[in-house]
Amino acid sequence: MAVAEGTAVTDLEHFVGQDGRDEQVARVRELIELEQVQYVYYQFPSVTGRIMGKGVPANHWESMAEKGFQLVYGSTANLFTDRHGNYIGYGPEAAELVGMPEPDTFAVLPWDRRVARVWCTCFRNREERDNPGGFLTSDSRGNLYRLQAKFEAETGLHLRAGTEPEMMWLKLKEDGTPDVRGVTKPFCYHIDQFSELQPVIHKVIEYGQALGLDMIQGDHEDAPGQIELNFGFDRAERTADNLSTFRQVCKQVGRELGVFPCFMPKPFMGVSANGCHHNISLWREGENAFLPDTDDQQRPSQLGLWAIGGIIEHLGALTAITASTINSYRRLWDTGFWAPVFADWGYQNRTTALRVSAPGRFEYRSVDSAVNPYLSLAALIVAMKDGIDRKLDPGDPEERNIYEAMEAGKQVKRIPMTFGDALDALEADEVVKEALPGDMYRVFMHYKRDEWERYCATVSDWDVEEYLDVLP
Repeated sequence: MAVAEGTAVTDLEHFVGQDGRDEQVARVRELIELEQVQYVYYQFPSVTGRIMGKGVPANHWESMAEKGFQLVYGSTANLFTDRHGNYIGYGPEAAELVGMPEPDTFAVLPWDRRVARVWCTCFRNREERDNPGGFLTSDSRGNLYRLQAKFEAETGLHLRAGTEPEMMWLKLKEDGTPDVRGVTKPFCYHIDQFSELQPVIHKVIEYGQALGLDMIQGDHEDAPGQIELNFGFDRAERTADNLSTFRQVCKQVGRELGVFPCFMPKPFMGVSANGCHHNISLWREGENAFLPDTDDQQRPSQLGLWAIGGIIEHLGALTAITASTINSYRRLWDTGFWAPVFADWGYQNRTTALRVSAPGRFEYRSVDSAVNPYLSLAALIVAMKDGIDRKLDPGDPEERNIYEAMEAGKQVKRIPMTFGDALDALEADEVVKEALPGDMYRVFMHYKRDEWERYCATVSDWDVEEYLDVLP
């Protein structure tokens, strides 16, 4: 793309002009012809992790790779309105974003090989008066990629992560809508219950592998229809893409097999919720910087301890991002199911918010299945960096059941127990807000404050049952 002499190159122009991009675009055209692809989904995640975008016939690939597609800025907030009728994040007068495809993410969909998908980075419109062609900061995916790159440039470290996506497969009603009943019984680790879902599992693994996921293991968890299927860990930004792809795979498998893939954190009380534990470690080039540096093979390195200190320090604000729905807090209040409600850490201790799950990595537990992984992993990066920069001491690991430790007199802080409290904690935390740069914080808070207010302004079945006959 030619740029007038003396004119600054925009982020969009720099993106399109990257070395090797023309060759990547040409290789995609070869794949389109070879696979006879007819249609392409150009996609990006919204603030809540929904997959947004446009579909375009494949014969327009080169034009799309050069110019991109346009979509209203508000699509980054699902184009939803708040309780007052205002569009969340951006009004109808806002410009349209430019979505630019990343050729190296192009993949043919295994369930319909006439169709492919490609991830996109979002930019401000070329005609904007302010920062034309700049990165669109309400693009949570783009933000994670840039934050990881900035973290690596400043420290030489990068975040690698693996997720544990739990979900419940529900039955469908006769009209095709989901029923709040699991396909299987709530028997944890039972192979027989796992086998009942084997047709689903086979399809998820088949499609996941075809889209580049290294599917590694799975089991039946302890809620109706609940399974966990894992894929290999990777750099944080690729893991976020992989989790988003996994969810799209599950949705397609549900359509094919007549079941409903439920990522709601807590559709049932009295059984475990759908978590999405993040197993995280910091790496310098090819070396794991969390590996023990003393004779104690359980204890993380000093850098790892400081990273834990950063997460503990910012756990309140992190909770707003990693437990990001009203329903998330049902998980915290349903006692007896190892919900991570205490701001502490330990070795193999499932009653704390963090546990050292293996030498060289630890498990962040205060996160559930509705999480936007682009936001959660970005927030963990900034929290850990703050811990490392300030050399924050997380204290000694708690090796007791946290409830027994508290009975013995230990003072332990809880994480926020309502969504409103978590949003207040985020609002007061300038460090974690760095993970939501530019418009991202404003859009996230508009969306989530409205969610909390709509809940507070709703009369529920519980209200009616509890208070309808309250007096005299």
